[in-house]
Amino acid sequence: MNRRPLELIAMHGWAGDSRAWRPWQQAAARRGWSWQSGERGYGQLPPHTPHWPEQGGPRAVIVHSLGLHLLPAEVLAAAQAVVLLASFGRFVPAGPRGRRWRQALGGMGRRLEAGDSAAMLNDFLREAAAPAPVELLPAGPSSGVMPAEGVERLRQDLLLLEQCSAVPPAFPTSARSLIVEAGDDHIVPPESRVALGEALPAAERWPLAGAGHSLLGTDLVEPVLNWLEAGC
Repeated sequence: MNRRPLELIAMHGWAGDSRAWRPWQQAAARRGWSWQSGERGYGQLPPHTPHWPEQGGPRAVIVHSLGLHLLPAEVLAAAQAVVLLASFGRFVPAGPRGRRWRQALGGMGRRLEAGDSAAMLNDFLREAAAPAPVELLPAGPSSGVMPAEGVERLRQDLLLLEQCSAVPPAFPTSARSLIVEAGDDHIVPPESRVALGEALPAAERWPLAGAGHSLLGTDLVEPVLNWLEAGC
């Protein structure tokens, strides 16, 4: 019996946009799968909120970093498989250890309010790309002129980063889950990576030693799609 094609929804993280998913979308299309990319609209691309079709095949979501918290609750809740790339439930570690991260987020927010968005994003993207060169990152919001409403969304989502305290309540606990953890992540605190695994003990975990937050050079597309295909 032929399997129904997968329905995939992907969501980028903070300071990113949906162009980063192009290799994934192309690979999914070669398999005959449906693909939608959520778009927050920080830069030149208009915001887009994805929705599941009324009828379709198995449903899976792929998120990077804050993307887990940017997905609509109804989309996340209906997923039968969830792939979490360099993601987290709680971002700022609890207790005194979180002070450094709260201060960093506050400083980034002040730079946005002061009109220093371009330089601030360049600093952030260097850390997100590391240890790989920042030039390897795909085009994103900082590649062009950012509209005022996009900068405001960046500011709002910095506040969301600080407020994230757990995996979203809509997370489908019965779904197959895969955590892809960047071993040299300069963005997500180590405690937050550990906490995500503890929050999702049934999830399969792929630790990638030496990989940075943006997972550059990890060749994940086909392995992740194979993982989805094997279980759907």
